[in-house]
Amino acid sequence: MREFLDELDRTGDLLHVRREVSARHEIPAVAHKLDGKPIIFEKVKESKYRVVLGVCGTRGNLAKALGVRTNQLLGRVIDAIENPRPFQTTEKAPCQEIVEDEVDLRRIPILTHCERDGGPYATAGIVVAKDKEFGYNASYHRLMLIGKDSVAARILPRHLNEFVKRGNREVGISFGNHPALLFAAAVSCEIGKSELAIANNLKETRFAKCATNDSLVPADCELVLEGTVTDELVDEGPFPDITGAYDIVRKQRVIKINRVTHRREPIYQAILPGGAEHRILMGMPREATIFREVNRVCTCIDVRLTPGGSSWLHAAIKIRKESEADAKNALEAAFKGHPSLKHAIVVDEDIDMDDPNAVEWALATRVQLDQDLMLKPNEYGSSLDPSADQVTRKTCKAGVDATVPLNALRDAFDKARIPHEDEIRLEDYLDGP
Repeated sequence: MREFLDELDRTGDLLHVRREVSARHEIPAVAHKLDGKPIIFEKVKESKYRVVLGVCGTRGNLAKALGVRTNQLLGRVIDAIENPRPFQTTEKAPCQEIVEDEVDLRRIPILTHCERDGGPYATAGIVVAKDKEFGYNASYHRLMLIGKDSVAARILPRHLNEFVKRGNREVGISFGNHPALLFAAAVSCEIGKSELAIANNLKETRFAKCATNDSLVPADCELVLEGTVTDELVDEGPFPDITGAYDIVRKQRVIKINRVTHRREPIYQAILPGGAEHRILMGMPREATIFREVNRVCTCIDVRLTPGGSSWLHAAIKIRKESEADAKNALEAAFKGHPSLKHAIVVDEDIDMDDPNAVEWALATRVQLDQDLMLKPNEYGSSLDPSADQVTRKTCKAGVDATVPLNALRDAFDKARIPHEDEIRLEDYLDGP
């Protein structure tokens, strides 16, 4: 991460806050006003650590970190998921330069974000566990500070939960990671495919073994917590998730932290809940899974989980329509590729999915809802949707075909264009600055 921060600093894209700030509400408030921009806080009232947020706050920054153009990002990600690359380990790890004599998580500037939070929350920690059969798994789990050596972890019934059920209780939790691992850890793939190997495809990454267990952590990360997942359950939450609305309080497992190591002059990394970075890291891997599923049934050009849908609940899907069934098939495939998806719209190649006005224009001019609306009632949806049943997760999903019928007069559906408009330079026509 430091190498990438230096790159952002050289290009003037990294913002610095040099006045003293508090980890309780003040840092999140400043970061929220600067949402999407990478920002480092140099002096934190409660800690000797610096704090950074927004490292992956734009698709452009993520593309820069992975060495590709923005329009190549989705293809690069799909390649990494489909072709994970074996990684190497090292015994000399900067993240283990300093070993804390006594575990005290209160020395770390774990942020308190919003007014009703259940406590300070670590949001950018990547939890790595090892299984003899399945290898290494890396995933995000929000961590609520509950004591000097304990956190409550939100563990969904996914791969880490399966590892724990199989007796793999030891974990390494890394902070201050390069965007390659930040992204890879958010990918949903089959159990046994290592997110560490996906990250290594995106950018060559060295890993180091934890001192107290067999988990691996990135050798160049900033901070490592080595811990044990226990059977103790405590109330976790409330805490806002990707939609910006509060998630409910649940009984969750406690992770007991046995050791803390870090680099010299460490930088603590956080992700603003519901912010741009959260939406990109959580949403973009699902764009890749939607793209793969849609491409199985028709020609998919691009996918966006839209910001207005919190980059989670709403998708726009661009296809090259070759048969009347393509749009409906694309919608079914999209819901398969991202089971938490609630509403989806399929558009033609001429629609700019990054322009919400263009997508709405397609909805307004190319849709007859009695023919083009697909309703899917009583489906399992996202627990992050406050309008869904919070116990059963049942919801009503909907898809819209906003493509032009193949047998229609195409000219009637195209926007009129002014010849040579792209050649006009306004400064040649207007006075003043």
